[in-house]
Amino acid sequence: MSSTGKIVKRKLSDEVFDRLYDLIRSGGYAPGDTLPSERELMESLGVGRPAIREAMQSLERQGLIAIHHGQRPRVLQPTASGLLSQIDLTARHMLMQSPESLEHLKEARSFFEVGMAQRAAELADAADVARLAALLERQRRALEENCEAFIAADMAFHRGIAAITRNPIYAATSEAMLGWLARFHSKVLHWEGNEQTTLAEHEGILRAIEAHDPAAAGQRMGDHLRRSRVAYQNTAGEALPT
Repeated sequence: MSSTGKIVKRKLSDEVFDRLYDLIRSGGYAPGDTLPSERELMESLGVGRPAIREAMQSLERQGLIAIHHGQRPRVLQPTASGLLSQIDLTARHMLMQSPESLEHLKEARSFFEVGMAQRAAELADAADVARLAALLERQRRALEENCEAFIAADMAFHRGIAAITRNPIYAATSEAMLGWLARFHSKVLHWEGNEQTTLAEHEGILRAIEAHDPAAAGQRMGDHLRRSRVAYQNTAGEALPT
């Protein structure tokens, strides 16, 4: 008889987590509903307070519930941004430990941005174009402030394109990628003259989106990202992501 390994006794908190997760997943507790109190759960499940609290903390880390002092835990509505926030620390650790992963993220972000620009050109209406134009104007005004304000406005412009896709997964992924990359490019050497180049490139992307020309929007976004990786560099010689 071959051995398949020892049977490991599970922690009580894991059993509580599974029971509550199944109830949430099946709709027993819908988004906005509150879970029973600790005492009620202790009585119904026959476990102690530590097991309940550990299970609740696990549910909160997974983005399934919100816990506020003095209130019962509340079931959350799942969102793409909430999902990605759960892996934020792990992603940052991976990027910090692996230069290769950082390069892969840069490449993925460029590929992703080109696709979003194309999709935005297909879907943009007059209101979308007006909002994107306002973000570009905000970036122009940031020239009168400082480098940090200009870069923040630059990223806002890219997030504006993601919003036009009307796909919350695109928007959340764009936000996550920008955030992860920005952590590794916080020290920037701002070369005089590149600001106007960036603004001109953003203007070209905007006009391609306004003209509902996906091919031109994708081409201009790709050209912009390739050029900016050379033009903007941090003190370590790495290219700024936007």
